[in-house]
This record gives sequence, C-alpha cells and structure tokens, in this order.
Amino acid sequence: MTAVRSDTTPKQAPETTDPPTGFPTGFVWGAATAAYQVEGAAAEDGRTPSIWDTFSRTPGKVRNGDTGDIAADHYHRYRGDVALMKQLGLKAYRFSVSWSRVQPTGRGPAVERGLDFYRRLVDELLEAGIAPVATLYHWDLPQELEDAGGWPARATADRFTDYAAIMAGALGDRVGMWTTLNEPWCSAFLGYGSGVHAPGRTEPGATLRAAHHLNLAHGRAVEVLRGQLPAAAQVSVTLNLHQVRPLTGSEADADAARRIDGVGNRIFTGPILNGAYPEDLIADTSRLVDWSELVHDGDLTTISRPVDVLGVNYYTPTLVSAPVSGAGDTRDDGHGNSDHSPWTGSEHVAFHLAEGKKRTAMNWAIDPDGLYSLLMDVTRDHPGLPLMVTENGAAFDDYVSPEGRVADPERIDYLHGHLAAVQRAVADGADVRGYFLWSLMDNFEWGYGYSKRFGAVYVDYASQRRIPKASAHWYADVIRRHALPPATDAG
Repeated sequence: MTAVRSDTTPKQAPETTDPPTGFPTGFVWGAATAAYQVEGAAAEDGRTPSIWDTFSRTPGKVRNGDTGDIAADHYHRYRGDVALMKQLGLKAYRFSVSWSRVQPTGRGPAVERGLDFYRRLVDELLEAGIAPVATLYHWDLPQELEDAGGWPARATADRFTDYAAIMAGALGDRVGMWTTLNEPWCSAFLGYGSGVHAPGRTEPGATLRAAHHLNLAHGRAVEVLRGQLPAAAQVSVTLNLHQVRPLTGSEADADAARRIDGVGNRIFTGPILNGAYPEDLIADTSRLVDWSELVHDGDLTTISRPVDVLGVNYYTPTLVSAPVSGAGDTRDDGHGNSDHSPWTGSEHVAFHLAEGKKRTAMNWAIDPDGLYSLLMDVTRDHPGLPLMVTENGAAFDDYVSPEGRVADPERIDYLHGHLAAVQRAVADGADVRGYFLWSLMDNFEWGYGYSKRFGAVYVDYASQRRIPKASAHWYADVIRRHALPPATDAG
C-alpha cells in the first residue's frame, strides 16, 4: 500500500448528477476511547503501572504535569457513560483494554478483578444494544515488560500472545470484533524514536525493532484469536496511515514522500497485507538495523495472517519536501516537539503546514479530501479489503456557556466534511463499513494532558460532569437519519 500522492492537488470524486446522501446498509456508527485516556482508577483492583503511568509522572513529559490517574473516571462511571451512548444512538463502542489491569506484570495469570471490569462493561453495552469493539493494545505496555526491554525486545511479542489468549477466553463469547493493535506507528516511532510518547526513548535502531515486534505481536494475536473466537468474530488491526503529499512536483520532493510513506505506512502495510517489508524501506534503514537478523524465518507468514477488516485512523495529511537549507525540519510534522525525529531512517525530510486551510486546536490542517484519497489509495492497492474509519475527529477550544451548553460548530463542520468524504469514497468503490468518532468524550490527550478536547461529550474534570456538545447531538441526528443532514445544517 502507498498513500503517497504524486501531486499536491486534492483528489476529487468524479462528478455525479445525484451525490450520495446516505450510507450503506449495515454501516456501523460508533465512537472510540482508549483505556489510559478515560478509565482512571490507576491503582485499583490490582492494576500496576503501565509505561504511560511512568511517563506521565516524569516531570516535563506531559503538559501541566497531568496524568491519567483519574482521567474521565470511566472505570467508575461506565454505566452512565453507556447510558449516554445509548441516548446518542451509538451502534458500537470501540474501547481498549488496559493490559496492566488484567495481567499486571505482563506475564502469568490474569487478575480476575481486572477482567471483571471489562466483563461488566461489555454486558452493559450489550444490554444497551451497542456492539463492543475491543482493542487489545492502545499504547499502555505494562512497565515491567518495558523494564525487560519493551517492544524492541522480541520476547514482548511472546507476552502479547499470552495476553491475547487471556482476553479471548474472557470476552470471546460476547465481543464480535477485535482489534490487535491501535496505531503501532505511534508506539514504535513516537515511543522509541522521538520520545514524545511513552516510554520516551530516542533510539533509532530500537524504533525499527519495535515496529517489527509489534507486527509480529499482531500476527500472533490473530492466530490466537482465530483459534479461540467463534467463527463469526472479526479480527482487525488499526493503522494511522499517513496521507503523504510532496510539496512540489520535483523528484526530490517525491523521494521525500516515498521515504516518509515507507516508515509511516509501508513498514506496517507491507508485512501485514503483502507479506514482505518493502525493499526500499530496508535499503533506507539498513544502516540502523540488520533486517536479516531482525526478521526470523516464519515471521512474515505469521504477520500476514489475513484480517477481516482494516481500521484506518485519519486526522490530517502529511506534507513533505526535500531538506530545507540542507537540514531536516520536523517542527511541523504534527507529532509533538522533540530534538529527535520520529521518522527513523528518514530524518532529513522537511515537513510543512498546508497553507489556506483551517486548523484545529492541535494546529492540524482540516482537509477532508485527505481522508477520501487515503481510502481510495488503500482500495486501489488492496481491492476488496473491508475498511472502517476507526478514528476521526478534531480538538477545539470548547467551553461551557453560562447556560450550561457547549457549542462547537467547528467540530460539526469538521465531521460533516469528513463523513461526506467517506460517502464519496463508498460511491467510488471503497468498501467502508463503519465510522468511529474520536472521541466519545474529552480525555487525557497523551503528552498534551487535559489541555486538548477531542470529545463529542464535554467532561468537567473537577466534577466529572458529562455535557453532550452540539456536535454530539448533530452526530446523533446523523445516526438516526443514517445520512448526513443538508450542508446548511452543519454549523
């Protein structure tokens, strides 16, 4: 798969006399969260620290010294949160499991108190008519496993295999869709490359080893899940594929885009979907890692076990060029400030902010055409592969009015534009089967702490009061209609 664009002109859908207004029959409407971002209860019922507990408690790593110790207190308030999901009409809820809550050391038997939380959550969802979608890993590796080497160590993939078996045994009779990993690029390249995510390491070679072992963990988990789940269960992986665009039509900029596509996308899509690492990626990074030593016999067969669905996360395109003034410039790569590049093996590439685009509170350009192009690129390279948009959303500077309401017209416009892009992709042949809004509620936004709000539901962290924003009511109307409202209703 390649997400590289050969020019900078946004790809447009073919003109039609009757633009699509609805979504396919069976299209799934959902919202998503992640365990460390919402659960809280960081030291309850046997849970031990994950790498994000350690990282967030390290001075200077997270804005304002924020941690996920309490977060949105979903661990204690899940019943009310599920009732709110039902009120909004959600058909599915994508959550992640805290590995250190159910297997505190990352090895050995599970802690039943930890598993019981997820059993209760799933039962509550099913009672409300909401399909649970379980993600096994959303970045919160048990600290003991990091102390033993983390994802750069091959043994961590072994431990993940055991963990996947525990979760399949505990929830396999009630959860019909499973995701092995969420955004392994972030785990490897932000966690071990730039160090802006936990565990905060800046080791280029370790970054590539982590990427391979995450791929291996995914493949082994697929094998385990296939062996334990009912035949009707679906298994997926979620990738934050970068919609890479060269700044100009020059050969140098095209090569910069190729390199970023290699370490941003094809390092995962290559082995997972094609059964091989791309030759150009290996050539670009061979000075940092010995791929012949890293990839063992049988690894690629394991990694390329077929998935039922590919989850695609999209927020903004990635605009790149050849080095500016003889040096790489990653200040605007959208992945946090660091003296170390997350683009291991391709550090000398310049990143740019697209001009003339509205921006979110993250300073990310708002560009729905990027989502359309990304879905069509995946469809072109992997025809027939079912897709789901598993994360899409935006942070804005939301606040509660004196009347107790949260108006967020910018988010409504963002969602309207991106859902329209999904419609266009479906009309042009992409097999997109669902859309999960990021996020259900405001939460701990990793290195930004509580300073960025992505939720459709406002969370007052002092009181833990939930206030559905205007965008939540708008999304509920979209779900009810199974179609977008007229554009004039978007803001």
